[in-house]
Amino acid sequence: MHYPRRVSRIKRKRAIGFRARMRTKNGRKMMNRKRRLGRSLNVADK
Repeated sequence: MHYPRRVSRIKRKRAIGFRARMRTKNGRKMMNRKRRLGRSLNVADK
């Protein structure tokens, strides 16, 4: 069975990973918003 969206892990990491978020001002704002809610941010592995 083939899944409909089969994105490679590397592409996903580059698009929405920690470093990609830290690269832009809005990404950093988003990270801080999530941190304020108490979320840990380095667990987006899947």
